[in-house]
Amino acid sequence: MIEPDRSLIRHPATPAPMIHAVDAGIAVLADGCVAFRYRLRGDMARIRIPAEGPPERSDSLWEHTCFEAFAGLEGEPGYREFNFSPSGQWAVHDFGDYRSRLADPALAAPRIRTRATPGRLELEAVVPLSSLPFAPGGAAWEIGLSAVIEAADMPGDGLSHWALRHSSPRPDFHLRDGFALRQASLRRPSR
Repeated sequence: MIEPDRSLIRHPATPAPMIHAVDAGIAVLADGCVAFRYRLRGDMARIRIPAEGPPERSDSLWEHTCFEAFAGLEGEPGYREFNFSPSGQWAVHDFGDYRSRLADPALAAPRIRTRATPGRLELEAVVPLSSLPFAPGGAAWEIGLSAVIEAADMPGDGLSHWALRHSSPRPDFHLRDGFALRQASLRRPSR
C-alpha cells in the first residue's frame, strides 16, 4: 500500500513565507516496514535544519525542524507519536488518550535518511510495521502526518506548524481529527 503524498497545511497562526510547500506520504514496503516520507520546498537558507548527529532517541525534537507521524485505531482513544529529526535523532511516545502520555515503548530505532538540495529537504523514516498499534479484528487506522519547521529569521520561536488538518486556534497535532488519513488496514504487500 502506498498512500499518495498529501500537501500539509500551514497553521494560520504560524507564518512561514520562506516555505513554498510541505508534502508527506506513507508506504508499506515489501520488507514489512512502513516508510513515512516528507518533502519540504522553500528558501533553505532561511530554514534551520538540525545538524546530522548520532541516530539516538531524544526528547523535545519538535522545538526545531522535525517531522512527525501519529497513528491510532478508529474508536480507540490511545495513539502513538513518532518524531523524526533531520539530525537522525528520533522519539516515540505512547498516549492513552489526548495528551495523556504513557511510558515510552521500547522500539528499535527507525532508519532515517535525509537529503538536502537547493530549495528542498527530503526525509524518509522507516519503521517496522509492528511498531504501529494493532488491534484484533482489523480496526481502521487513523494516521496524522505533520511537521514543525524552524525559520532562521522569523520573530519569536520561528516555528511554523504543518499538518493534514488543523481544527483549533493554536497548533495541536494531538487532536484526533488531525489524524486525517484513514486506512482499513496496513498489510505487507504481496510480491
